[in-house]
Amino acid sequence: ASHRPFEENVEITKRVVEYAHSKGVVVEAELGRLAGIEDAVSVSERDATFTVPEQAAEFVERTDVDSLAIAIGTSHGAFKFKGEPSLDFERLKQIQKLLPKFPLVLHGASTVLPEFVDLCNQYGGNISGAQGVPEKMIRQATEFGVCKVNIDTDLRLAMTAAIRKHMAENPDNFDPRKYLGPGRTAIKGMVQHKIKNVLGCSNRL
Repeated sequence: ASHRPFEENVEITKRVVEYAHSKGVVVEAELGRLAGIEDAVSVSERDATFTVPEQAAEFVERTDVDSLAIAIGTSHGAFKFKGEPSLDFERLKQIQKLLPKFPLVLHGASTVLPEFVDLCNQYGGNISGAQGVPEKMIRQATEFGVCKVNIDTDLRLAMTAAIRKHMAENPDNFDPRKYLGPGRTAIKGMVQHKIKNVLGCSNRL
């Protein structure tokens, strides 16, 4: 309910949490609005809002939510920044200070690695101007309470690049079992890279 006013978001989330917890299910809520398009919901840059640290603390206390997705400058999709990438780390630090040891989440945090964009374009794609969150910024965010990072765009790019390459090299193939295999392998490789080299969560629970 992050698209709703603060009080409505609190009330809706609280009801969801009460029901979910009664069934043993954890709940992740969102406070603030990210620019971009997700699940057919479009938010313009003008309407995007950053998370207010004091509201974040109040929201968690009143809803009993298990984790909180915050807005500090990321956005959905492959075109996150028009200029130099920038995240509001001071805001993140303030939120962590008010919510020590509480699980924070970053939505819209794909890096949009150039090699996968280039591979897509090499094999018939037309992706221009894509730019994501640098991996060093993601690593920095994990030092201030962020323990979950959403990277759907990175996974989509990896899979699409692998499938495009396979189809170009095997133009007579029409068997999904053959071209989806390289796609799955590419996603696996991307996830392994993020776990080992970016998020620092290898061999950790």
